[in-house]
Amino acid sequence: MKNLVTGKLPLAAAIVSMSCTALSQEMEEVIITSSLIDASSEEISNPLHVIDGGALATDASQSLGASIDGLVGISSSDYGAAVGQPIIRGMSGSRVKVLNNGMVIRDVSGLGPDHGNDTDLNNIQQIEIVRGPSSLLYSNGTIGGIVNIVDNSIARKDFADSAFTLGLEAQSVNNGDSLDFSYQNNIGGLNISAAYKDSQFDDYEIPDGAVMHHQEEHETEEHEGEEHEAEEHEEGLVHLPNSDADSTSQRIGISKTGDWGFFGLSFSDNQNLYGIPYHGDDHDEDHADEDDHDEDHADEEDHDSHAGERIFSTTESSVVNLEGSYNLDNSLLSKIDYHFRDSDYSLTEQHAEEEHEGEHEAGHDEEGPTTFSNEAREYGAIFDLGGNSLTQKIAVNYVVEDVSVIGSEAFINPTESKELALGYYLSKELAPFHIDFGIRHDQISRKGSVSHKEHEDEHEGEHGDEHEAELEYFERDINTTSYALTLSRDINESLAVNLGFSFVERAPSAVELLMNGPHLATGRNEVGNFNLTPEVSNNIDLSFNYQNDGFFANLNLFQNDMDNYIYLLDETEEEHEEHEEHEGGLILANYLQQDAQFDGYELEIGKTFDLARGSVTLVYGRDSVSGEFNDGSNIPRVTPERDLYKLFYVEDGLRFVLSLKDVSAQTDTAVDETGTDGFQMLSLNLSKTIETSPGQKLTVSVFGKNLLDEAARNHSSFVKDEVPLAGRNLGIRASYTF
Repeated sequence: MKNLVTGKLPLAAAIVSMSCTALSQEMEEVIITSSLIDASSEEISNPLHVIDGGALATDASQSLGASIDGLVGISSSDYGAAVGQPIIRGMSGSRVKVLNNGMVIRDVSGLGPDHGNDTDLNNIQQIEIVRGPSSLLYSNGTIGGIVNIVDNSIARKDFADSAFTLGLEAQSVNNGDSLDFSYQNNIGGLNISAAYKDSQFDDYEIPDGAVMHHQEEHETEEHEGEEHEAEEHEEGLVHLPNSDADSTSQRIGISKTGDWGFFGLSFSDNQNLYGIPYHGDDHDEDHADEDDHDEDHADEEDHDSHAGERIFSTTESSVVNLEGSYNLDNSLLSKIDYHFRDSDYSLTEQHAEEEHEGEHEAGHDEEGPTTFSNEAREYGAIFDLGGNSLTQKIAVNYVVEDVSVIGSEAFINPTESKELALGYYLSKELAPFHIDFGIRHDQISRKGSVSHKEHEDEHEGEHGDEHEAELEYFERDINTTSYALTLSRDINESLAVNLGFSFVERAPSAVELLMNGPHLATGRNEVGNFNLTPEVSNNIDLSFNYQNDGFFANLNLFQNDMDNYIYLLDETEEEHEEHEEHEGGLILANYLQQDAQFDGYELEIGKTFDLARGSVTLVYGRDSVSGEFNDGSNIPRVTPERDLYKLFYVEDGLRFVLSLKDVSAQTDTAVDETGTDGFQMLSLNLSKTIETSPGQKLTVSVFGKNLLDEAARNHSSFVKDEVPLAGRNLGIRASYTF
């Protein structure tokens, strides 16, 4: 089959990873039409992964991060099974953007690690992952890269046949199940598409002793005053509380195509409910008078403070898309692509405490909900100035985004951001190199306020009191300019070399500028800095790609030299003791800037062997990234080194994949950051497709995750010790298409 991508990635200079090459043995060709040059994957130059939607459809339902974790250079920062934010080359947050059909998904995942990406992976065409800053025209500040989820809700070509697919799934680790269906047809010249999925997953099982707590223990009188950090493994816990997840997603689209181009509308609606398996505790000051014995056991009580409490989030989003393309018979301007998206997203976090004999536990009054919302409107157009020997495109994009947090745990006041971007892209064959060049300029406006609370003297109240918050308003305009240049050359028929240079400026996010309050998901009282300047990253990528007679190899070397890197710095223990009473027991953390450097490599080597009844492909991969500040200290939560082993067997209608992810221990930690043990994650997937009658087929797949039942945790997770990865998971999926 031929797999087409239909996004609008302004600069996707990329080579398909060999982990995906093995999968693409079934395809005639992979076309990356999401790039501005509409080229096949073999013609594009910088590192890219392409995951076929058909492969995802036969695997377990997972978060976005978990679905792409295991590709070289790609990992996940989880907060339980429902939340998995992608990490690319050790970078995450606003340095990595998640998109749908070429437009940034406007959710609130950037406001907290316990917030999931608003993605729908049901009935998609493919996922494109551009590693590194070569995707700069896609979105501003993408130093790490982008993840683009491509679906066919708005068809750009007429559907040749009608198709209705019904699917069922069951998983053992969470006693979960899901139902999905999709439909597409051309009726009266109009392309109609629809997709629906409903999933329900209970608390997931974890290996015995996987949950780890860190606590301070005092030594005997001989060592009075000395402390050491002790690790306590929780034994006998079978299921991780509050790790459940329910979701419902639906999409519908309509389009009209012709020689003139295409025009279409789509609507999507996602609803999720998921538990939050760990939650920091903002202590009330009434603990100030507790005796020394109580203080010695404070850490243990902190962990138990939410025992019996249901903490969960509900999300709802509705997105309206308008997209089109108009072909012009003009030598100067050949085509105009345009789009509009209106997004309305909300996440409400709630506490529901268990009652005991008609009363709540002492000191734990029921907390009101906190609602995070994002209302955004995006307008954009791409003008194709194409010619026979030179490809040129100009992109214009304008976004208005209103983000608010309202409720008992509001840590940032409502903010408004406006972004106007102008980009230019050029692609030309210029012996002896092929040149891809892109440049963008962003005018960004941030507007918001910070609440300042003042504490009264103790004699005015037993535990002190607070004045009404005083608001300080801020408004700031930030201009950034970024560019990327890639030189590509085929040394011979088997070897290609690509050299990329880029300069990327990233404007500080609203959180980094205006955050001011307790962020219980990270266990910190975070304080932003409105005087932060844009990050500046100078980047070099060097790639070697070899392919000959079934053997393939990729090597990517990269370095990101970053000025004014923005990070969150925790206070010292001494500083914490001085004002712990006023910070509710939370660690005070400030957003600061310091020069830093990321460097690393990605390697993949493989060989395909043709057999009498199919083919076997063996793949070995390794990725490594290090992040250091210029003073020699380590950047926190950087992903450890990994070795990736994969075996693919492909036969007519049969596909078998066995993979082993060997993650090394992470000992290169920041100050006061705990290390992480290594682990091995073994997974398999076996799928078989049977044509029951002409035009009808049945696909059955069985899958296994963490077959070794490893007690594993992602080092990049804020809650890696309290929220381990799920244990052994066996499942089955079946779908029928007619």
